[in-house]
Amino acid sequence: MSDNHLILALDQGTTSSRAIVFDRQANIVAVAQEEFPQHYPANGWVEHNPEDIWSTTLNVAKKAFAQAESQNARVVAIGITNQRETTLVWDRVTAKAIYNAIVWQDRRTANLCANLKNESVEESLRARTGLLLDPYFSSTKVAWILDNVDGARRRAADGELAFGTVDSYLIYRLTGGKSHFTDATNASRTNLYNIHSGTWDDELLNLFNVPKTMLPDVLDCSDDYGMTDANIFGREIPIYGVAGDQQAAAVGQCCFSPGDAKSTYGTGCFALMNTGEKAALSNHRLLTTVAYQLDGKASYALEGSIFIAGAAVQWLRDELGIISDAKQTEALASNLKSNSGTYLVPAFTGLGAPYWEPDVRGAIFGITRATGVADFVRAALESVCYQTHDLITAMAADATAPQNVRVDGGMVANNWLMQFLADILAIQIDRPKITETTALGAAFLAGLRAGIYQDLTDIRSTWQVERMFNPQMSGELRETNIAGWKDAVARVLADAQS
Repeated sequence: MSDNHLILALDQGTTSSRAIVFDRQANIVAVAQEEFPQHYPANGWVEHNPEDIWSTTLNVAKKAFAQAESQNARVVAIGITNQRETTLVWDRVTAKAIYNAIVWQDRRTANLCANLKNESVEESLRARTGLLLDPYFSSTKVAWILDNVDGARRRAADGELAFGTVDSYLIYRLTGGKSHFTDATNASRTNLYNIHSGTWDDELLNLFNVPKTMLPDVLDCSDDYGMTDANIFGREIPIYGVAGDQQAAAVGQCCFSPGDAKSTYGTGCFALMNTGEKAALSNHRLLTTVAYQLDGKASYALEGSIFIAGAAVQWLRDELGIISDAKQTEALASNLKSNSGTYLVPAFTGLGAPYWEPDVRGAIFGITRATGVADFVRAALESVCYQTHDLITAMAADATAPQNVRVDGGMVANNWLMQFLADILAIQIDRPKITETTALGAAFLAGLRAGIYQDLTDIRSTWQVERMFNPQMSGELRETNIAGWKDAVARVLADAQS
C-alpha cells in the first residue's frame, strides 16, 4: 500500500464522537470531535438521543476526512469503535430508532436482573457469556425497549425492527441500511452471545425474550462490513474494522500476548488483560470477554469495568462547579501533601467490578472544616486509582499479575494521577506516545483488512512509549491509603444493604 493511504477511525464514545485519521506509522493526520448531551430521565437512568449519536459521528467523520484528503492523501478504509453495551432498536426501513439509546451506565433493569438471579440462571449465563447478570449489559436493555414502547414486540416479531449496539447502528446508517453487522467483541458484551461457540445463544434469547430476527450478523474484528453510501464522502469507502472501545484500546496498545494489560481512563475505567486462547472464568467477579477475533479465531481477556472515572471530574466541573476545566485537577492535587483521610466513592450509578452492586450510591468521607476544593479534586482522582487496584488485584488472583499496565484515555495526560496510579498498583505504568489508542485500535483492524499491515507483529512495531511511571510511595503509606479506601467502600455497601 502507498504511504499516502490513510485510515479513518470513528470513535463513538459516551460523551462525544471523534474521528481520527491515521497514517501507516500510526501518526495522527486529522482529528475532529463533538460532544453531545446526556439525558437522565429518572434516578439511575442514562440515555442518548440516537440522532445525536449519528449526527455528531457524521459531522466529525466528514471534517476529519476533508482535512486529511486536503493533504494529498487518500482515505482507503474505515474502522469503527464504540461505547459498548449501549442499546438501540430501530426501524429497518427508516433507520430511525424507536426509543432513545439506553446507555451502558443505565440501571433501570436492576429489578429484572435481581429476579433472574433468584431463578438461579446466572451461573449458566456466565458459563456461556463470561458475563454476569447486571443492568450493564445489552440483553435486559433491549427487552425493556420491546416491553415499554407501544407495538414494539409486535413489530419485532414481524421483522420490522433491528437491534444493535452503537457499532451496528452506525454501520447501518453509514451503508444506507445495506449492512446489519456487529463484531465478536461487541456481541460478547450483550449477554446474548456464546463466547465459546461464537454464535447467538438460543437459550439466552429465550431467557431475555429477544427475537433472533432482530440481531446483526457477527463478523471478525477485521472484516468486510460493507461500503459507505457514496453521498457521505463523495465516494464509497469500505468499513474494514470494528471493535468495542475497550477491546479496540487493547489492540491499539498492542496487548497481543497473554498477560499484556491495559487500562483506559475515559468516562469510566476499563482494565483488560489478554488471556490468549483460554476463556478464563473469574472467581473474583471479573468478566471474561472476547479481546479480538481474527480469521475466525477468538482471543480472550479478563476485564474489570469501573463505571465512574473521568465522569467524576466532569461531576466536579458540571454539577458542583468547583473547577472550570479538567486540566486544573493536576495542579490542585499536586499542591496537597496527603489526602487528609478524604475518600470519594463515586458510585453514582452503582459499583462495577469486582462488587457489581447496582443499588449502591456515591459518598464522600472524612470531610472536616478544613476540607476544600483541592481535597475534593484529589479524592476524585484517587478513587480512580483505588478502583483500578481492585481490578488488578482480582486479575492477579484469577490468572496472572501483569508486570506493567499500559494506559490510555483522556485522563492519562495528568502526570500526578499516573504517578499515584503507579504508587497504588506498585507496578510500572506505561503511557504511549499515541494515547488515542481506542481509535488507533480500530484503525489497526481496518488496516489489516486493507493490507496496510501484514499481521499483528507488523502492528506491534508501531507502538512507542512516551513515559514510564515507577512506584515511589512507601509500602506503609500505600497500605494505609488502600485501607482507607476499603473502609469507605465497605461503608457504602453496608448503607445500600441496610
